Amino acid sequence: MTYSVKEIYYTLQGEGAQTGRPAVFLRFAGCNLWTGREKDRARAICNFCDTEFVGTDGPGGGKFANAADLAAAVRATWPDSVSDKPYVVCTGGEPLLQIDDAAIEALHNAGIEIAVETNGTLQAPAGLDWICVSPKAGATVVQTSGDELKLVYPQPEPEAQPERFIDMAFSHFFLQPMDSANREENTQAAIRYCLDHPHWKLSLQTHKIIGIP
Repeated sequence: MTYSVKEIYYTLQGEGAQTGRPAVFLRFAGCNLWTGREKDRARAICNFCDTEFVGTDGPGGGKFANAADLAAAVRATWPDSVSDKPYVVCTGGEPLLQIDDAAIEALHNAGIEIAVETNGTLQAPAGLDWICVSPKAGATVVQTSGDELKLVYPQPEPEAQPERFIDMAFSHFFLQPMDSANREENTQAAIRYCLDHPHWKLSLQTHKIIGIP
């Protein structure tokens, strides 16, 4: 399988349960909820996405002919001076369109711990070390278990309300304020919900706050 990758870079995880952890971000090209093109945004299921995932022209991006080449590129991005076990966050777009058993095996063989950030519409393959699901209104969640459920909030549609997900089998439940023109209002709404429903915790996009990729 050829893997299409938008970018690979080393940074700190900016949101959710792993906030502040050094990680290689492996951003796959393509998504099943939006083409990534502005002309299609209004008709997209995920029409509030703020990520660039079209093409393979980002830093470290490209077409990788096989899983071994992909794993080697990820391993090479982890600094040699850092003694901790390499940690990769597979994201997108929708990474589960491309992550397969071969990629998981190759990354593990390279000594890399694997996290995935998915919209939950595809079943995650076995062997992932951390699964974060971010549900979107209008899309059926089939990955109903994992380590972390991170809901962009508020989404007005009934099927994207927090109470729809609370019985799913996740260890952590986060509300993340939608980054839009109403970001301050959305943040206050998320704070209020978390205060009233302590099972939920607040997630902020700290990478945007401190100005890192």
